[in-house]
Amino acid sequence: MENDVTTIILNDEDGKEVEFDVVTKMDIEDKEYVIVAPKDKEEIDEAIALRIDVDEEGNEVLTTVEDEDEFAMVEEAYETLFSEDQLN
Repeated sequence: MENDVTTIILNDEDGKEVEFDVVTKMDIEDKEYVIVAPKDKEEIDEAIALRIDVDEEGNEVLTTVEDEDEFAMVEEAYETLFSEDQLN
């Protein structure tokens, strides 16, 4: 059986390529977000919230969510999504 997990490669602050698994994608208030976790980690404790923005050329770019209020909103949506999954 094949794994349905999508993998993306991002550069860390040192410019080194790091492979991430996309945990989920969410739409919140007309913006799209992805939650990613390092591929080599078993725990999702190190998950990162990224916003999907569009640059001047129309290309999708991933932006780290740095605003505390925006991050709290994404975190709450993520926790709600996964708490519902666990009930089913």
